[in-house]
Amino acid sequence: MRYIMIEGLVNSIIDWADNFGLVGLAVVSMTEAIIQPAPPDLLVIPMAISSNGSLSGITAIVLVATIFSVIGSLGGYAIGMYAGRPLLEKFVNAKNLSRLDYIFKKYGSIGIFIAAVSPIPYKAFAWAAGSSKMNLRLFIAAGILGRGLRFGLEGFILGLWGNEFLKLLENPFFWLFGGIILTCLFIPLNNWWESIIITSNKDV
Repeated sequence: MRYIMIEGLVNSIIDWADNFGLVGLAVVSMTEAIIQPAPPDLLVIPMAISSNGSLSGITAIVLVATIFSVIGSLGGYAIGMYAGRPLLEKFVNAKNLSRLDYIFKKYGSIGIFIAAVSPIPYKAFAWAAGSSKMNLRLFIAAGILGRGLRFGLEGFILGLWGNEFLKLLENPFFWLFGGIILTCLFIPLNNWWESIIITSNKDV
């Protein structure tokens, strides 16, 4: 039931923002880094594909998503700093919280970048950073690099080669070879991602 409610909320937010172009993307990017559940990717991807390969248009999409996501994360950072650990334990999935703790402890400064590009919701990362009173400049720099890389890959790859990619989806050999490549990448990455839970539990 909770999943259905969240899905409905995400769809409503994206449908609303879709009517306002870059302004809608800015609002979603900023608020997602603070509290709401709709990821900016749901706007970045279709906007990039519909940009008709315009380099300036794609760049604008990536910059807006990145900059406003980082700006919003400062609000998330402040919430985490003042609300502290209880906020994380109440609203962040226990596994994701365990992963955040381990990544920050194990990888230090690099861990901030890893968390910024990981599947963990960006607001959880911002809350955790604020809760632990992480160096603010380092937090901002990691956010710019991490979110810029994430949105940049989505925007430029799909924006410049989106039509070719959609045509490839109609080719059965693409699914065959693509599936093999993704499996080869997914298995070790997934094993590492899941091992974080095991390792962090051992450290407790």
